[in-house]
Amino acid sequence: MHLVMFYHSLLSDWNHGNAHFLRGVVSELLSRGHRVEVYEPKDSWSYQNMMRDHGEPALRRFKEVYPQLEGRTYQAERLDLDRVLSGVDLVLVHEWNDLALVRRLGEHRKKHPHYRLLFHDTHHRSVTDRAWSANCDLTGYDGVLAYGRKLRNLYLASGRVREAWVWHEAADARVFYPQPALEKTGDLVWIGNWGDEERSEELREFLIEPVRRLGLKAMVYGVRYPDQALRALKQAGIRYGGWLPNFEVPRIFGRYRVTVHIPRRPYATKLPGIPTIRPFEALACGIPLVCSPWDDCEHLFTPGSDYLVAVNGEEMVVQLEKLLADPSGAAALAEHGRQTVLARHTCAHRVDELLAIAAGLLERHPCDAGIPLNRHPQPLPEPPGDELLRQVPREVLNGDR
Repeated sequence: MHLVMFYHSLLSDWNHGNAHFLRGVVSELLSRGHRVEVYEPKDSWSYQNMMRDHGEPALRRFKEVYPQLEGRTYQAERLDLDRVLSGVDLVLVHEWNDLALVRRLGEHRKKHPHYRLLFHDTHHRSVTDRAWSANCDLTGYDGVLAYGRKLRNLYLASGRVREAWVWHEAADARVFYPQPALEKTGDLVWIGNWGDEERSEELREFLIEPVRRLGLKAMVYGVRYPDQALRALKQAGIRYGGWLPNFEVPRIFGRYRVTVHIPRRPYATKLPGIPTIRPFEALACGIPLVCSPWDDCEHLFTPGSDYLVAVNGEEMVVQLEKLLADPSGAAALAEHGRQTVLARHTCAHRVDELLAIAAGLLERHPCDAGIPLNRHPQPLPEPPGDELLRQVPREVLNGDR
């Protein structure tokens, strides 16, 4: 199969959490003999920031880890879709693309029935940015790959798409695996971006204050930390390491005894069942994990067996203290979580799902550019929740997953 993907960036993961999953999916497709091309805008926001902060060494290190991957940069005004999409079977378009390109690709698909066109949504924009949703034109698309059941149901209920599927993120097991030979240099590490006010209070409650109270040797990596956040880390005795290339995460996890997952508020409250990429990373690397509240209503994992849950800051203190005092119990928890990932949540599993979706589309709608919209969608069951968050600043929407 010949696939073309339009994503924000394959080369840079600076504040771009979806890069992990994208790289893993492309690597898996290539290993199976498929032809894959990934297009990203020249000088994308993530790429510019990475190059500003770290320059050519960051690109060289990327090529060392992913020698088989290559991002093709383009300028929108010079992008020849007839040439790029000639002979293609399947096209994926990530939600962090310019909406003009999203619309243009849909128009191209209407005129060229030889390929299938899918929109890939891995963000909360659909429930936090009404203007974005109103201007995201998906006419011409064959469907949506949504990384959660709630998100899938919202697309189907809107009547804007023909079909939609749940396509969760997953771990790239080629890169993310335990590194037990490394010497432990600290107690707790957290990897994530600050970026905005979507979880600032949660970070204080579930990370900063527990570390301070327990006197842990802790480290934080990420970008977009304002001065007040850096001061809070310093006051709690937490070291700050800045940007960490995503593929270096396993090495860092290998040097610490425990980590935490603190989802952004829109995922915890408005899109239940979406853990984002961070738990997949931690569990794949075999590090004990404690999560602040999120509802695993899609039963991806088993809370208590794959990871522990802390419903508030007090309980986070208790859970961290328990894991650090019981190395054998912590190791058993981590291994259970790792086996769950290997059994169900690797990029190989997601590629299986993607290929099955593509095969089903071709079987039902062979070379048909006029597929009718699904006017009677069948949403999957989901827990009740509020309809929409209030409008949030546009810069918030470029945060990590």
